[in-house]
Amino acid sequence: MNIDWAALGSVFGVSLVVTVALVGFFTLGIVALSKQPEPAAQGGSGGSLLLARAGAYVCFALCAAAVAYGIYLIVA
Repeated sequence: MNIDWAALGSVFGVSLVVTVALVGFFTLGIVALSKQPEPAAQGGSGGSLLLARAGAYVCFALCAAAVAYGIYLIVA
C-alpha cells in the first residue's frame, strides 16, 4: 500500500481552512444576532441593528451553502 502524502496533506489543509471559516461565519452570525438595541434616550438608532441582523443572516446563509455544497460533493 502506497500513501500519497502530498494529497493527504492537501486534503487536511483544505479541511482545516474550511472548518475554521465555517465556525468563524457561524460565530459572527451568533454575535450579530446577540446585538441588543440601544434605548432611544441614549441616541440609539435602528439602522445598526438592522445591519447587524442582515449580516447575521448572510453569515448563516454562507454556512448553509457550505454545508449543502459538502453534501453535494459527497452524494455526487
